[in-house]
Amino acid sequence: MQTALIAGAVAASANAFAQTVAKTKARNIVLVHGLFADGSSWSEVIPLLQAHGLNVTAVQNPLTTLPDAVAAARRVLDRQDGPTVLAGHSFSGMIVTEAGMHPHVSALVYVAARAPDAGEDYGALAKTFPTPPASAGIVFDGDEGRLTEAAFLRDFAGDLPQARARALFAVQWPFHRELLAGRTTNAAWRSKPSYYAVSTEDRTIDPNLQRFMAKRMNAKTIELKSSHVSLISHPRAVADLIREAAGPA
Repeated sequence: MQTALIAGAVAASANAFAQTVAKTKARNIVLVHGLFADGSSWSEVIPLLQAHGLNVTAVQNPLTTLPDAVAAARRVLDRQDGPTVLAGHSFSGMIVTEAGMHPHVSALVYVAARAPDAGEDYGALAKTFPTPPASAGIVFDGDEGRLTEAAFLRDFAGDLPQARARALFAVQWPFHRELLAGRTTNAAWRSKPSYYAVSTEDRTIDPNLQRFMAKRMNAKTIELKSSHVSLISHPRAVADLIREAAGPA
C-alpha cells in the first residue's frame, strides 16, 4: 500500500509539473531536421510561425553522430532568451528527446518523428512494426548514406509535386552510419508537454509506430493524410500544432 501511495504521489507530482510547464508561453521555436534533408525542409513552416511574432531558428543538423547532433541543437537552445518549443522531424525526434531536457525547452513537438525512451534501441523497436518501403532505398557511399532518387520521390516525399520533390532531393544531406547507432540517455517527453503529428501515408516511418510512440508519451496528437514530409505538404497544420505547444497568444 505504501509503495502504491508513493508511486501515486510521484505520478501526481510529475503531472503537476507538466501542467505548469504547459502553461508557460514560449516566444521561441527551434526546429530540427532529420535524415535526407537540411534546415530548409522547414521553409514552409517558418514564415507561418514568424507571422505570429515567434522567434524561429532552424538547426543545421550535422548528421554525423547523435552526440554531435544533440550538441548542435543545444548550442541553438543556449542562445534562446526564454521558454522555447523544440520541434523535430523524422530522425531528429532522437535529438528532441535528448536535447529537450535543456532548461529553456517548455514543450516538444514531434513531426512523423522517432521518439525513443531513454536508452532504448530504436532499431529494435522499429522492427516490431512493418518495415517501411523507404528503407530499401538507402544506399551508402563508404560511410555516407542517402536515399536514391526513386525512393526519395516515391517513399519520402510522395505527396509533393515532382518538381518540388526533385529540388529537395538535390539538397539532400548525407548521414553517417555512426549516427544510427546512437541511443538517447534521457527522454524529455517523460517530463515535458509533448505533441505529435502522425503522417498516415508515411512510407519512411510506419504510421502505426508513430501512433505507438505518440500514445506512449501521452502526446497531444493530430493525424495528417501525408507522406513523411508533412512539414512541407501540410505546413499550416504543422505550424498550428507548434503554435499550440507554444501556448496561448
